[in-house]
Amino acid sequence: MKPLGPIPDGFTAVGGELAVDGVPASVLVARVGRTPCFVYSRAMIAKRIAALRAAMPPRLALHYAVKANPLPALLVAMSGLVDGFDIASGGELAIVSGAGIDPSRLSFAGPGKRDEELSAAIVAGATLNLESAREAERALAAADRLGIAPRLAVRVNPDFDLRGSGMKMGGGAKPFGIDAAQVPALVRTILRAGAEWRGFHIFAGSQALDAAAIAETQALTLTLAAQLADAVGEPLPACNLGGGFGIPYFPGDVPVDIGHVGAELSNHFANLPQVLEHTQFCIELGRYLVGPAGVYLTRIVERKLSHGQTFLITDGGLHHQLAASGNFGTVVRRNYPVAIASRFDAAPSEEASVVGCLCTPLDRLADAALFPRAEEGDLVAVFCAGAYGATASPAAFLGHGPAAELLL
Repeated sequence: MKPLGPIPDGFTAVGGELAVDGVPASVLVARVGRTPCFVYSRAMIAKRIAALRAAMPPRLALHYAVKANPLPALLVAMSGLVDGFDIASGGELAIVSGAGIDPSRLSFAGPGKRDEELSAAIVAGATLNLESAREAERALAAADRLGIAPRLAVRVNPDFDLRGSGMKMGGGAKPFGIDAAQVPALVRTILRAGAEWRGFHIFAGSQALDAAAIAETQALTLTLAAQLADAVGEPLPACNLGGGFGIPYFPGDVPVDIGHVGAELSNHFANLPQVLEHTQFCIELGRYLVGPAGVYLTRIVERKLSHGQTFLITDGGLHHQLAASGNFGTVVRRNYPVAIASRFDAAPSEEASVVGCLCTPLDRLADAALFPRAEEGDLVAVFCAGAYGATASPAAFLGHGPAAELLL
């Protein structure tokens, strides 16, 4: 038997069923009209953001990383909860703009921006986080053609990474950002060109649960930002400290101690060097804000026995929940938090594997875990589905199509 990951706080049972914001899973599925479906709780997201703001220093702004979940209704809800949005493509620029969000609240990072994406961001008034000297040349050329002063920041590839992070975004050779030693000369070029200088974006890693490691990285980031600003010879207008706050997915994972992170950052803010005295600081978070507030509901189509093992075959799978299947960057497959939603308060009684409807052995949502006995027609819930689910999974694989999405 393999243990399941921890179910996030905030979910309850109503009439024996899993409930989201007090609404039973069967009612939610009826409201959507089909399975599989994603359900996101606006109330849980708002509560999480309020707790985060209370823990962080007031000076720190909060940006939402759109890549985590770009559902337009969710973006509209987030607009009143966060200070800015971070995007990573021209497609996300269009989605956010279509949701009625002022593009001046956007920063655009990511390598390989096409010329049309650079031009669209400049016209919209978004801040471009430049990933290379060549990208800076192309952005300045596009701005010259358009007759617009671009808003430019430099994404720095630091010499350190976020210790213990699931994905390391800095340190050593990386496709992301500009090596720190090359940054001052590039910034001076940007200033001479007459661009609106917007500062640094320094992102060292993501999906970290160690508060001490996050605080340590933020301290290193502030030191690096000050050194680079001194080398440029200009005060730093803004600095994106990156994100990195993870969420518990697997057995044994514990939540980030945001109180510790906030206290350490407050101490650093109280002792900033002069070059950072008037700098605007932000962090960008995606999965931390929305991940625990989402659940993926899929229905059991068949209960099957093979060589003495029970398989609960669902109408969902990795084409909607690639990460839960273990095929989104994990080296050793471990179980996400999964439950029989129709029997949420029932005692576990059998070992079973939850698998999807795709014709591949990779399509496994829970492996040899302990569940209440489940039957055909029961609903299965996969938790931590608010981030990197619907849009980070191969929805077109084998032609089953996308899942429905509902924001409560």
